[in-house]
Amino acid sequence: QVQLMESGGGSVQAGGSLRLSCTASGLTSSSHCMGWFRQAAGKERKGVVVIDSDGSTWYADPVKGRFTISRDNAKNTLYLQMNSLRLEDTAQYYCAAAPWACWSGSLRSNTMAYWGKGTLVTISS
Repeated sequence: QVQLMESGGGSVQAGGSLRLSCTASGLTSSSHCMGWFRQAAGKERKGVVVIDSDGSTWYADPVKGRFTISRDNAKNTLYLQMNSLRLEDTAQYYCAAAPWACWSGSLRSNTMAYWGKGTLVTISS
């Protein structure tokens, strides 16, 4: 049974930083496309960034240059370092995985097979 568990969410002022973690079980993260998605209140869920087994990444335009995805295959853990946070980054952040290679279209949520329950990130002014 695949389980993804996010942690690291919280409240921070605009301009601050947070690091999210996602611990995976029941799958070998190194062989999966993995990524982060987010859903703001009243809006649809959108892709933030995905990373392939070879380290290739695809970032959504709003987070380029501010967010960095990384993975520790030995720990089966995915990370999202978020810097220069903005009010519009406020959302529930979800970890996701799929047992196939990432591609540019992987930022669409319907391309992922497994989902965590999410962690809330709130940015204040």
